[in-house]
Amino acid sequence: MNTVLFTAAPFGKIGIVSNGEAITRVLFSAAALPENCLLGKKNALLLDAEAQLQEYFHGERKRFSVPLFYEGTDFQQVVWSALRNIPYGTTCSYSDLAKAIGNEKAMRAVGLANNKNPLPIFIPCHRVIGKNGSLTGYAGGLDVKKYLLNIEK
Repeated sequence: MNTVLFTAAPFGKIGIVSNGEAITRVLFSAAALPENCLLGKKNALLLDAEAQLQEYFHGERKRFSVPLFYEGTDFQQVVWSALRNIPYGTTCSYSDLAKAIGNEKAMRAVGLANNKNPLPIFIPCHRVIGKNGSLTGYAGGLDVKKYLLNIEK
């Protein structure tokens, strides 16, 4: 059974979903709530994830240490792993990320995998920007993406 904890973020409420062993999803909207979720049942893992997010929002944390579990295609898994290697305070383009996974022509596929990231913030897809330096789509909206990048400056 999944459990979700909604917590305050500087840009609104976000949901943290846990399967009891790992954090499995971050929600920017209650409408995205997966089926079979218990609301508001706090456990140590959710409280730890919430505390780490709050530290991040206050500029006190650069890496997360809560266990993460994410399901996706093999390609998505590769992209999401590569996202976790983008250092705090830096950005890269979709083409940079495609090169990093050894498939420089897969920029569009990288973008699609980035879009399906189930754990935004924990897996820092907000650090991926357009090749010309422009902010591009983000599940939480471009204002949230900009906010997260500003935290890391």
